[in-house]
Amino acid sequence: MDEKPSLKIDQLDWVAIPAQLQDGLSFRPLSKRQLKLWPLVLQARSIPCRIEHIDDQRHMMVPAEYFQQALEELIAYEKENRNWPPPPPAAIPLKNNQGTTFWVVISLVIFHNISTHQLQMFGSGAVDWFLAGNADVGQIRNGQWWRTITALTLHSGNLHLFSNLAIGSVLIVRLCRTLGSGLAFFLVICAGTLGNTLNALLQSPAHRSVGASTAVFGALGLLAVYTMLRYRTSLWRHWPLPLAAALGLLAMLGVGGDNTDVGAHLFGFLSGALLAFFYSQLPMVFKVSNLSWGTISLMLIVGAWWLAVNSVLA
Repeated sequence: MDEKPSLKIDQLDWVAIPAQLQDGLSFRPLSKRQLKLWPLVLQARSIPCRIEHIDDQRHMMVPAEYFQQALEELIAYEKENRNWPPPPPAAIPLKNNQGTTFWVVISLVIFHNISTHQLQMFGSGAVDWFLAGNADVGQIRNGQWWRTITALTLHSGNLHLFSNLAIGSVLIVRLCRTLGSGLAFFLVICAGTLGNTLNALLQSPAHRSVGASTAVFGALGLLAVYTMLRYRTSLWRHWPLPLAAALGLLAMLGVGGDNTDVGAHLFGFLSGALLAFFYSQLPMVFKVSNLSWGTISLMLIVGAWWLAVNSVLA
């Protein structure tokens, strides 16, 4: 009985892709990056490939008739991605701001001590600072918009004050070193004011609040989003990390305690994030000296309190 001949399937000859691509049939092993990315490039172009272990080294093999096409595709891919990820942006010269921040902190402490006493103003009746300046939602809706600013300078007690200063100083010092003291404090005040305004739109008319924490979380939003946008290319796949870290801090520090105004913290953070986005897109709008921004910031605070005091003495 005749036996049937065994079937033998002729397989294609496979050749190794050289590490330098222009080296012809060189048998040098590929780097880890090449072994990870190059098969994906070829698979996207429907070019067969496989990884083989030869002499304890890993090589990417392609059929001989696809060799030239595979080289062309990989050369084109490497040219397109030669400078990716791009280098980080040029470092910003950090600005010395310890003196400015120190005097702002001292001013808040001094004003806190003043605000706990009712003072005679210009021969008129005594001023109740908390009555005049707290973020009274009903009064804000009635047109006393300055309360969204004055409330940022009032605190319910020493613990409230120093907790805001401890957290806020760390954030604002970094923000000031990046943007400059005047612009940083202006944006922080704007974030706190906008956060109080948005909070007033959603709270009940009887709601009242005080504290710089709205501005502190505004500084957190500013710093996180500005960092994320400025370094989005150098961070590559991890560009949302600054925002994620900031949201973690917001969750830990901004929602605890019976007297915590969660809405003010959240809207302060969102306002800071929005201002950071606006600043990163239109930096030319903010091309004013730091001294000018600092003067504007001071005028906002003083002007708001002038209106607040006159509203209760009228």
